[in-house]
Amino acid sequence: MSSIYDEDYVLPALSRHSFFFPDPHEAPQEGLLAYGGDLSPNRLLKAYRQGIFPWYSEGDPILWWSPDPRLILYPENFKVRKSFRRVLRNAGFTVTFDRLFEKVIHLCGNIPREGQNGSWILPEMEEAYTDLHYQGYAHSVEVYKEGELVGGLYGVSLGKAFFGESMFSLVKDASKVAFKALSDVLAQRGYDFIDCQMETDHMVRLGAKNVPRARFLQELKETLEKPGEIGSWQHFQWEYKDSIDGK
Repeated sequence: MSSIYDEDYVLPALSRHSFFFPDPHEAPQEGLLAYGGDLSPNRLLKAYRQGIFPWYSEGDPILWWSPDPRLILYPENFKVRKSFRRVLRNAGFTVTFDRLFEKVIHLCGNIPREGQNGSWILPEMEEAYTDLHYQGYAHSVEVYKEGELVGGLYGVSLGKAFFGESMFSLVKDASKVAFKALSDVLAQRGYDFIDCQMETDHMVRLGAKNVPRARFLQELKETLEKPGEIGSWQHFQWEYKDSIDGK
């Protein structure tokens, strides 16, 4: 498999006048597939349908990725440890969907994170995903405590897949509650997987697993053939229910 560090590797540029992407099956293992183009809704949706997502820093061109392996969570596999189960039972969190998308994405991009210098959620990213939200493709989960927004996440949904983008917490465990709520609701509604993109210890502890890119792209192709739920998710509801298997 090729690598971006190979001497003969050339990163292709995208045209602003075409939504064409290189074949993600042929991307190097690190996943960097192309650069350039724009963040228009049509291009973003085209990218997600091909298992590609944008990720870049301020001052860089738009970079497009499809890593191998790919970290995904099958919603029914979410792991709830004993300490987190106590949080879900007793911490007084409540959850809504699609009520405060713009606030959620803004906080995802502006809450300082340990070990991270700056954010990849730039103003043009906020604008692009907010456009997708109003078109019914991007969605948020909001977590409250004592009536105040304390955590949340956002991502894109196509077919029976959810592509997670970012999350934030203002109090301990709030983003984890958002992720649990999302996985429960999507499991109930027959969703196949949540794309977590690249491996993190945090997501692995919650039940996500690495799969080969080829497998991910095949599962993506299959889920896109199923009817999605385009539009507002404000009618989605969640509250925690204990289960004997700890999920």
